[in-house]
This record gives sequence, C-alpha cells and structure tokens, in this order.
Amino acid sequence: MKQLKIIKIGGGIIDDAASLAQFLHLFAQVDGPKILVHGGGKGASEMLRALGIAPQLVNGRRITDAATLDTVTMFYAGKTNKAIVAGLQQNRVNALGLSGADGNVIRAVKRPVREIDYGFVGDLTPAGVDAALLGALLGLGLTPVICAITHDGQGQLLNTNADTIAATVAVALSEKFVVELHYCFEKNGVLLDVNDDNSVIEKINLTSYAELKEAGIIADGMIPKLDNSFDALSQGVSKVIIGHALKINDSLKTVLCLN
Repeated sequence: MKQLKIIKIGGGIIDDAASLAQFLHLFAQVDGPKILVHGGGKGASEMLRALGIAPQLVNGRRITDAATLDTVTMFYAGKTNKAIVAGLQQNRVNALGLSGADGNVIRAVKRPVREIDYGFVGDLTPAGVDAALLGALLGLGLTPVICAITHDGQGQLLNTNADTIAATVAVALSEKFVVELHYCFEKNGVLLDVNDDNSVIEKINLTSYAELKEAGIIADGMIPKLDNSFDALSQGVSKVIIGHALKINDSLKTVLCLN
C-alpha cells in the first residue's frame, strides 16, 4: 500500500501570516500523497468579538450557537481555507479546499446534549468519511485541504474539532494507505517540562502515557489530542507524530505507538 501523510495544523501558526507561509512552503516539500487538516486559530474568536458575539469555550471546545456557527463557517471554510489553498498553489501544490459538506466527504452527527449543550457541534465516526472520494482526489494528484466544518446530511453544517477530523480521516484511509498522522503546532513535541521547549518526550506508548497523565506531566488540552492519537493507532493508523509546524523535517518530535 502507498504511504499517506495526514498533517493537521492549528494554533498560533495559523494566526501569524509569516509562520503560515513558512509552514506551507515546508508542507509543499513533503513527498507523496498528503492531506492537510486545519483549525482556525484565534482568528475566529476575534471575528466573533468584532461582530459583538462573545466566544464561549469549555475545556478548549467551542460552544456553537447559530450565530457562532455562521461566523466560524465564514472564517474556517472561507477565509482560512482559501488562504491556505492559495498559499499551497503558490508553492505549486495543487490543493483543493473542502468542508465536510463538499462532495459529502465528512458526515457528522450533532453532539447530543449531556452535561453541556455544545450547540451545532459535530461528532464523527470513520464510517462518515468518504475514503473512496479522498482516495480518488489523491489519485488525481490533488491535495485535499479540509477545514473544521462538517455536515449532518440533512442540510445542517456543524463545527467539528480539527484534531478529531484528522484522526477520523486517518482511520478511514488506513484501509487504503499506510497512514502517518502528524499533529503540528508551536511546540517541539510533547514536553516533559512545559517551560523547556527542548524537553521533548521522544516516544510515548500506552503504558508511559498512563504514567505521564498520573504524574500530571501530560494534562489539560494535550490529553484529548493524545487520546485521539492512541484511538487512531488502535484502529489501523501506522504512526502518530507530534511536533513543531516549522520543523517538519526535524528529528526533535514525539512519536506515539501502542507498545
């Protein structure tokens, strides 16, 4: 089977035009078939405030009412997605920007109300990803660029976590490709000391992950990212790598594996 790299970009890299341009230049140099998944950085919250809408976040997850959904759709699927696609075309990568509704590529289910009502937020399963369509696009030499907006098949768009999209797409395509999933952000990897960017934990397996959580070394927003990663590994993804977006080819990174 062919190798496929799925790379998720988010955080401050998207917020800074120069950093994003540098990342896209590096991404263009990644060999072979590849897919880029992106969030929206802090720009969506800034746009919401400019429109007089107070951003609401719980544990890093956005509460998405109707007005917020309209805004993040404009920002993620419009401004951010098309800026990234244009930047990749500049780097001679023939990219195609997609939301989950485009080509019915990612169908989600509206998150049920439990302790918290997240509003128009989508939950995913690998069965909701059209792996055949993505495989066909890759076969045409196109690079899909997927934003954090999905749909439910009934006309409703849904705000969906980009980390989860990347992991779910990786699992769905692992039957057709040998998939590496890369989470790229502003740190060099998972850190032993959050104040020391060079204290990268080079390898984490399920046993050491449990120990690092128990010790409080891995906490807060890193936990759902790693939970997604180990879930993807258990469902056929070959490797998960977490590292700095501007050091894609650097040896300093964290590699996750089951054993």
